[in-house]
Amino acid sequence: MNVSVIEQAKIQAQVLVPLVKALQAELGEARANALVRKTLGDVYRGFGEEFWQAKNNAENESDLGKAVSSAFKTYARDDALAYDVIEQTHDVFAFDVKRCAYAEFYKALGEPELGFLLVCTADFATAEGFGSDIKLTRTQTIMQGAAHCDFRYRRDGDGSQ
Repeated sequence: MNVSVIEQAKIQAQVLVPLVKALQAELGEARANALVRKTLGDVYRGFGEEFWQAKNNAENESDLGKAVSSAFKTYARDDALAYDVIEQTHDVFAFDVKRCAYAEFYKALGEPELGFLLVCTADFATAEGFGSDIKLTRTQTIMQGAAHCDFRYRRDGDGSQ
């Protein structure tokens, strides 16, 4: 069975939202959120490392634009995201998300802050898994009320690994 990422997020939310709320009540919001961010960050960083290694081994190259575009299509499956590509090269993948079913789901739950914690912060940890020369910048998210999310992946330096 091949469950889309948006469906996985909805299933995980059934457990994670009450768990995070309980942690926040017990530990305080800042401490609980830091613990969740670190723990999930380690998981997503590992996913990023595995993906990057598999992509580079399969294609014998390190084309950032192709790799991140491919990964992002996985997150967009089942009409989960609508986005516009701004720039795609060997060392850059920049895009704006115009519609986000992840944000719609967490807003419908009345928990956009937890959606940001559980979904949006994973983007940076995953990017860290791609390698120290890959940087993600994002200044806004739909989850936090912006009109769009502005993802900018860029390879630092000369592009060599």
